[in-house]
Parts: sequence; C-alpha cells; structure tokens
Amino acid sequence: MKSSLAQKSTSLLALSCIGFIATAQSAEARDADAPAASASPQDRTAASATDDDPSDILVNGQRERSELQGPKAIAPLVNTPRSVVVLPKDVIEQTGSTTLADALRTVPGITFGAAEGGNPVGDRPFIRGFDSQGSTFVDGVRDTAAQSRDTFAVEQVQVVRGSDSTLGGRGSAGGSINIITKSPQTTDFVRASASVGNADYKHAALDVNQYLGNGIGVRIAGMWHDQDFAGRDAIWARRWGVAPSITIGLDSDTRLTASYYYLESHELPDSGIPYLYTIGNAPGTGEIYVEPAIGRVTTIAGVTGTVDRDAFYGVKSRDFRDTQTHQASMRVEHDFGGLTLRNTSRFSHNKQDYIFTQPDDQQGNVFGTAAGSPATAGGLVWRRSNTRYGYAQGLTNQTDLFGEFNTGAIKHSIATGVEFSWEKARRGTYAVANGSTITPRRCTPEALARFYCTSLFDPNPNDPWVNYASDTSSVATPIVKNPLATETQNNARTISAYAFDSITLLPSLILNLGARYDDFTSTLTPGQTATAMSSFRLTRNDKLFNWQAGLVFKPSRNTSLYASYATAATPPNSLLGEGQETNAIPTTTTPENLALFNSLKVEKTKSYEVGAKADLFNEQLAVSLAAFQTDTTNARVTGPNDTIEFIGERRIRGIEFSFNGNVTPWLSLFGGYTHLNPKIVDAGFTVLTAPAVTSNGVTLQAPRRVPVPSVSNGRQAPQTAKDSFTLWANLTPLKGLSIGGGAFYMSRVFGGYSDNRSATQSAAGVVTVTPATKVRIVTVPEYWRFDARLGYTINERIDLSVNVQNLTNEVYFPQAFTAHYASIAPGRTAFATLGLKF
Repeated sequence: MKSSLAQKSTSLLALSCIGFIATAQSAEARDADAPAASASPQDRTAASATDDDPSDILVNGQRERSELQGPKAIAPLVNTPRSVVVLPKDVIEQTGSTTLADALRTVPGITFGAAEGGNPVGDRPFIRGFDSQGSTFVDGVRDTAAQSRDTFAVEQVQVVRGSDSTLGGRGSAGGSINIITKSPQTTDFVRASASVGNADYKHAALDVNQYLGNGIGVRIAGMWHDQDFAGRDAIWARRWGVAPSITIGLDSDTRLTASYYYLESHELPDSGIPYLYTIGNAPGTGEIYVEPAIGRVTTIAGVTGTVDRDAFYGVKSRDFRDTQTHQASMRVEHDFGGLTLRNTSRFSHNKQDYIFTQPDDQQGNVFGTAAGSPATAGGLVWRRSNTRYGYAQGLTNQTDLFGEFNTGAIKHSIATGVEFSWEKARRGTYAVANGSTITPRRCTPEALARFYCTSLFDPNPNDPWVNYASDTSSVATPIVKNPLATETQNNARTISAYAFDSITLLPSLILNLGARYDDFTSTLTPGQTATAMSSFRLTRNDKLFNWQAGLVFKPSRNTSLYASYATAATPPNSLLGEGQETNAIPTTTTPENLALFNSLKVEKTKSYEVGAKADLFNEQLAVSLAAFQTDTTNARVTGPNDTIEFIGERRIRGIEFSFNGNVTPWLSLFGGYTHLNPKIVDAGFTVLTAPAVTSNGVTLQAPRRVPVPSVSNGRQAPQTAKDSFTLWANLTPLKGLSIGGGAFYMSRVFGGYSDNRSATQSAAGVVTVTPATKVRIVTVPEYWRFDARLGYTINERIDLSVNVQNLTNEVYFPQAFTAHYASIAPGRTAFATLGLKF
C-alpha cells in the first residue's frame, strides 16, 4: 500500500509539473524582457519572489525584512499599533517545517491543543491563551474547517495577537493567523528539493514559475511527503499536494489571478500517552500534579515496569485518518490613482475521516484502584475510539477597496470592504464496538480478549482486533458509517462590512481606527438518536459590532510607541461543530435546552495593549515589546442555581518581546519571549450529586444536585504556558556556508482540574458537602528543544543542507489535554536536503 501510494502521488506531481519544466526558457533570457510586477499599494511593501528566495533580496548587502501583505495591511509593522509577527518563508524552510503546526512552534506564545472528545483532529493553535482554530485565514479569507495544513504553497504566515474580530470577524479572541500563499511572479525559476532522513523520512517539493510575456505569469507548487516518526512505534504519515495559479495582467493596472490548492493525506494518528492517575486513585492529599505515564511506573498492585517513548496504544488494523482539501480562488483587482479595488471569490471543500484511539484513563485502569467493584491492579489502557467522517465547505466573496490619499495635510491609508460567505459542515460517526458499554472499569477479561484494552507497558499495535456488532455480540461485522439520519449538519451565512484607516496627523503622530459589523446566522440540524428520532432545526442570528483604535507616537522614523484597544465577539456555534464549541447550540429539544437556546449570549473579549517597536541596523532588524491585558466576559458556565448562565470570566495579562531580521549581513535572527498570566477569574459552578436516601426499600429523598464553586476558579487557564521562548539563528561565516540553530522553551502547561468533593444528604433532606482532600491537576512538564542546521551552496544552482530536529532527543509533550492523555513529540529526526534552482 505504501509503495503504490508513493508511486501514484509522485506520478501525479510529475505530470502536473513536467509541462512547465519542459517549456521553460532560461531565466536569464526571460529576466531581460520581464517588466516589474504591478502590485497594489499595500502589497508593494513586501518583496516579490525572484530567482532566489524572495526574503533574500539584497539591499546594501543585507536581506529585506518581511512586511505584512494583503489589503488590510494599511501600515508598515513599525506603524501598526498592535503585536504582529510575520513568519517569513526562509525561517520556515531553514527550520525544516513542513506543516503549519511545525512552523508556528517557532513563534513564542503559541501553544497547541488537539483532538479530545468531540474536538476533531487538526491544527488547533492557542494564541494568548485562546483557541484560534477557527481564526485561521488563507490570503485573508476565513478557513474554518478542522485540518492539518502543509507549508509547500506558503509564502509567509502572519500572526496577529490580541482581540481581532475587527480584522477577521467572529471569534479571534486571542488573535488570528493569516497564511499568504505563493502566487505568479514576473521572473522564471524552477526550484526543487528532495530530502531523506531517519525514520524513513522522505520529502520532495517543486516550485515552478514561468513568465509567459504580455503580463501572464504561471506558477505551480507541489509536494510529496512520506515518513514514520522517530521514537514512535507504528506511526506514519503520507501526503501530497499541488497548487497551480495563473495571473493575467502582471504588468498592468488590472489583474486577474486564478488559483487552486489540493492536499491529500493518509496517516496512522498518534494516540499519545495516558495520564497515570484519576482523582479517585491519585495518592496523597492537596494539589497533585498528574503527568503522563512515561518512564518507570509502579501500579497500585506494586508491579513496576517501563513505559517507553515508543509506546503506541492504538490498533493498526482499525485506526486511520484520511483527509482531502480543495480550494479554488479567483481574484480580480484594478488600480486607479492611489486606490485599488479587489474582489476575491473562493470555494473550499475539506473532507476528513478517521478512527483515532484515545488512551482514556477515567476508570482507573492505568494505575489501578483498590476500591470499587471490581478493583483493578492497574497496568492497562482502554483503547477508546473517537470516530468521525464528514466534510466542511464554504463559498466566500470579499470585495476590498484600499490605498492612500490625503485630506489637506492629513494622510490616510485606508481599507474598506464587504464580505458574503456561506458555510456548511456535516459530520457523522462510524459504528465501532470498543468496550464503551462494558462497566465498570471497561478493562474486563472479556474486553482484554477482544483487545479493547492493552498493556500499559507493552502495547501491541498489531493485535488482531475484530469489530463486532456490539460489545456483547460474537458476530463480526465490518466497520461502517452510521445511518445518514444520524449525521449532524451546521449551516452559516455571514454578511460583513468593515473599514480601517491609518491617519497620519503629524509626521510623529498616527491614529489607527477600525470597525466591523457582522450579521451571522447559523442553523443546526442534529442527527437522530435512539431517544430523539424526529429531526428538527434550530436557527440563531447574531449581529456583531467590533472596533479597534490605536495611537502611535514616532520619536524617529524607525521607532514607535503605541497604545491600542480592540474587541472580539464569539457567537454561539461559531465553529460550526468543527472545533471545541464551548457555547454550542443544544442538540435536543428538551424544555431546558430550548430555554438555554433562547438565552444564549455572545462571548465578549476586549484587549488593552501598549508597546514599542524599532527597526534597527539600517532597518534590517525589527524588534518589538508589548504589554497587554485581555478580558473575556459572557463565558458560558453553570450558575449557582444549577442552570446555564453567562457569567464566566477569564483574564490574560502578559508581555511579549519579538525580533526578526538581520543583526549583521552574516547573522539573522527570528524569535522572542512571551510571559503570560492566564487566569480563570470565574468558571462558574460544578454540580455534585447527593445520592438518594432509602430505608427499607422506601425512597426518603430523591437524588439532589448540588452546585459548588468550580475547582478551576482562580487557576491558570488550560493549554497555555506562562513562559515561552523561541530563537532561530542563521549564521553565514563564509560564502556559501550557513549554520543554523534553534532553541525552543515551553514552561509547564495544564490540561484541566478536578477534585474529590462529594455531597450527601440526610433522611430529612439536609445536604452536606464534604470538602476536597485533593485536587487533581493534569499537566505536562516544561521542556527545552534544540534544533540545528548546516547548509552549503555549491553553486548558484545546487545547495545541500542537513537538519537535525530535537537534537538532544528530548522526551517532551507539546500538548496537554483535559483529562485523558497527552501527545508526545517525536525523537531526534535528521534529514539531508538537496536543493536545485534553474
């Protein structure tokens, strides 16, 4: 299977690209006749691609810094009153980052979450402590669907930090990510690379641009990737993609660009390592930090064993993940005077199917328990299967008018626009028997015989697992999708209008204003269940207004001091079920849920920020320092009366320091430091149940629900590190020789909190709450990761490089999930790359 997929993917890439290579004229001949690209006013601030890396354009012997691209980039970074990081393509390439998740780990202050419970597998970055999975954009257009993105067609990645609904629309409480893709240029080039490394690492990429004359440019980027993962048993990933584009009118005032992006991936998803303790079996009292069960582990029965880094708890014959992404875009733009009118249309379709093992330890099977019925000696892991199939698609039309003009002595740099979008997400599940109905403990002898559970110390991914009609049936059956009627569908329609203005009042004083209005309508059609056979729809409309304001003072042309304020709004069903919906529309029509539906509120966020920026060393190194506070209100929590209320609050305070560019002509740096104080101010209440009271078979008191203050109140927000530091340095001591190195630090990250409070009641109905004697704090420890690179340019057409990622072979966990498990990073990965340019 692996061989046939590789051959098929390679053949498709070769066929799609060979025509360009075969007909390519020499770059030297074309460059003599090619006119300069006619770029829009904002896009002229960014370097266009040339025969060399676009970020390696030399000015006085130094490389130009990256700037924001796109119609909403109304000011240079030094004059933008908020914290923005532009991750350039050369850093992505030098670090060997082939996925967006890998690339974003070079940006300080970003942590990651991923699939747990109903949250789908895919990129899930947290910015300033907020989930930004639904705040990812491609060329300024929202890209909602849960997916794992590749970097083969990426020119740069822009990370805007702070409340950002004015810029991007709904959500964006902590910031947003905008991916700028490769587009046709006015030069001819062919760039190809091939990499091989340990753990069967193989990667090939091709980037071909041809200027055909008469203002027509054609570009195609392609990629094929195949690897196992160092230090991880059984895990593999394969994908391929292609991204053709054509621009007509490169040398004119009117331009049309049509592009298409396709990515297909197949993988055995990694199930990570389970946590050792539950709240019921965690030894000791007080606050107990519960970490993944890695290294030497002793169970409650006194059995000691070793959980190696390569322990994989999934099942090769059952688990899989297949994805497909289609994006078709068309952009038309026209320059007149100092303004540009641009219209962008995009259709996207994202398909994702998977069965993903979640090593779930909420029954005490990992460590074991001496209480309960029956007790367990531990040393076992339940192979819970999370399943999903479905698709998300969208159609967006966005019109922008942007540019510069003067009103008397005051200079304006403006961007205005309107957006219309339609989105649809439909999902279902697979019929899989996995032991979920076996109680208690789930890892009974019968479950072990069916491989629903496996050994903590010696799991076997090759177990001969068989799917049965049910946990109690002996009839084997193939895995099939559940009936069509059980699928859930979400639809959304958005109408938006926005405007931005960077107003130069004086050469030393700039006022930045922005506002956006969104009319967001979402409709939920839940699938049928055993208890709800009739289908229904719930539709909600939210009208969102967000704004931002900033004042910039410039002591000199290359420095600035600023203060800003911005808002964000996250309406119910914002992610259309494609992420962790903390404020979802209810899926059943009970009286309580209908009352909840009618009372749903928009979550509100506001950010305050002050900072300083400077372009140093002949404007080659950009540095910035920011201090900020982000407050969230209207968060959905359980109230003191055991009803849903919108009283939750969260506060994030922090400082950020960033640097990007050249210190000298032979040393470039990228990275920074972030310190956060992410606090859950009010998480509402947790409900305990006081059991029923009976006497001689007579019920004296029915079970009673008792709300108590949440254990999370006042604690550090999950999925967020207090301290993070990243540094990537590239040194060129001799002509043709480059030495790169990276250091990445992440402090302790918490997944969630629980305690052992309990409630009882007397025959008279008097409720007593027993205080907690211990608090379970799910966490992963801090870590340092180091990377290295050595490159040598043989001549202008051939270069060689060697990357080593996780140089010290550190065992670390990049993601801490709420209760069950943590994902583990690969071990030392080394690969060599041959690069060719024509």
